[in-house]
Amino acid sequence: MDDGTCGGEKPSSDEVDEIQRAWLRERPGTPVSSIGVITRIWHIAKLLEDDRRATMLELGMDASTRTLLSTLRRAGPPYRLSAGELAKRCRVSPGAISQQTARAERDGHVRRVKSTSDRRAVYVELTEAGHELIERTVGDLLEHEETLVSALSPAQREQLADLLRILLADLDRRARR
Repeated sequence: MDDGTCGGEKPSSDEVDEIQRAWLRERPGTPVSSIGVITRIWHIAKLLEDDRRATMLELGMDASTRTLLSTLRRAGPPYRLSAGELAKRCRVSPGAISQQTARAERDGHVRRVKSTSDRRAVYVELTEAGHELIERTVGDLLEHEETLVSALSPAQREQLADLLRILLADLDRRARR
């Protein structure tokens, strides 16, 4: 399939450019430069979300379980976080993390552990089965996702990551206002 990139070169035009030009034609003077960034991010997000969902199904895990188990795994030994910290790191509500934790606990992937220093505090901890599951799937997922960005050189990936980090930090800051 020809994606129009001519071996990694910039495509001359795409549907987002057409949207931008149409708005400019229909509403001269309206700022439209954000369309080139935001609409492409939305389109990429949709494609990546669909791909990740399909990939995770092939690997035998749903996306929310992967996020939960990955977050606990990346926390390092003893692979334990409070529910509040898990919700923050997974970018979901406390109610959503509670439901995800209950499902993962039912499936034997996590357990709830009471704090020894504060009886009110409860932590979510990765079980051996959860650790084995995330270890078995994360490598395959990340190898697959490397192929999804293979059209970009290492320098382009780094540049894009830097630019997206700036944008994400600003949007996070705005959302907390």
